[in-house]
Amino acid sequence: MFTSVLMIEKPLTSEDVEFVTTLHGDEQVSFVVLMQPRGDQADVLLRAIDDVAMGELDDAAREGDVLEGADARLPAEQALQHSLQALRDAGAAAEGQVVEEHPLDLLTTVVTEKSADEVIVLTEPHYVEEFFHRDWASRARHKVGVPVLKLFAHSE
Repeated sequence: MFTSVLMIEKPLTSEDVEFVTTLHGDEQVSFVVLMQPRGDQADVLLRAIDDVAMGELDDAAREGDVLEGADARLPAEQALQHSLQALRDAGAAAEGQVVEEHPLDLLTTVVTEKSADEVIVLTEPHYVEEFFHRDWASRARHKVGVPVLKLFAHSE
């Protein structure tokens, strides 16, 4: 069975599930999902700049309202459970956890423990971080020792 570690920052949409579950054709895929709450991923200014770059001015104005820290835990857990169920409903094996601290260290540990074949980072565009190669996918490529695929998440 092919094992993918899937790093996400919001619940998977039906399009996301279809995309990641069909990447390897008919091969059976097992997913280990790491839910990285968006509020913990980047500071408010970087997220607002990304929103402005994408023309989403209303979102930029609301970036200060994004839950962070302990307040982000329950929504992240709910998003993780929704995503795991969606993957299972699509016929894939899926387990996962919410990332508490040091996401790249956890990612490296999970890749090793699960003998993962690849890492998929499914995220919204983060232009500033990507430009400076500070986004999760760029940083993971230097740590995990398996191929890292970066995909952009869909919105519902």
